[in-house]
Amino acid sequence: MDDASLLMGRVRERDAAAFEAVYDAFYRLVYGIAVRMLGDTMAAEDLTQAVFLKVWSSPGAFAGGNFGAWIARVTRNRALDVLRSRSSRAEGEIPADVPADGELDEAVFAQLDGQRVRSALAHLPDEQRLPIELGFFGGITHEEIAKRTATPLGTVKTRIRAGLKKLRFELEGSLA
Repeated sequence: MDDASLLMGRVRERDAAAFEAVYDAFYRLVYGIAVRMLGDTMAAEDLTQAVFLKVWSSPGAFAGGNFGAWIARVTRNRALDVLRSRSSRAEGEIPADVPADGELDEAVFAQLDGQRVRSALAHLPDEQRLPIELGFFGGITHEEIAKRTATPLGTVKTRIRAGLKKLRFELEGSLA
């Protein structure tokens, strides 16, 4: 049993110090996923608070296993809910000022609604889609993606970059 699982056992017993330790250990992961998916720091802070409120109020929701993967999945699901609610409110047109190069990945996920992104991701080849999903929605590093997929790190980075360019082209085409 890992440290997080042991701490969650103590959280189930309402141990505030254990909850603080879980928060300290996983705050950056939760917030990072939220910022990447929502593109809005205020919304990411709210989502992070909601995720940890769930951990405290329903610690039994974690049934064991890899706590980091579980909390990443909870965060991803909550972020998708936020994106869906934004989409259903029809916030208007998507901005055309999506920057290129260094800010491409953040801008693509920050400025487009979830349905368009999911649809565009479905058009990518698996070799590009999988590392993008693992990195952006799974909250794992390029190095971890390389390990999980048994692919050289440079190849993973190249595939993500190429996939993001295709994603951008696909998403810009859906605006026409």
